[in-house]
Amino acid sequence: MNRQKLLNLIGLSLRAGKMISGEELTLRDVRNQKAKLVFVAKNASENTKKKMTDKCAFYHVPYNLDFTQEEISQAIGRNRMIVGICDEGFAKKMQELSVE
Repeated sequence: MNRQKLLNLIGLSLRAGKMISGEELTLRDVRNQKAKLVFVAKNASENTKKKMTDKCAFYHVPYNLDFTQEEISQAIGRNRMIVGICDEGFAKKMQELSVE
């Protein structure tokens, strides 16, 4: 996996207006089928990780637990543990990069 390219794409998706951040907004978009990919910080609380991964699994939204809060926060310039990608193109490219 090319971590830096993936983090750069997360930041780019924010600037393109195709990303939401924070637990409440991401949960809402997962329920409404707007989120195409969700990133949850691996150092988030167990309760938060379980809630997000269970919700993503139920609504068939892929998720990623590979990054820390610090990495996600640095990529988007805000202190966040959870971000959701709302664009199919960004999500597809990010999934390809995470498999490499």
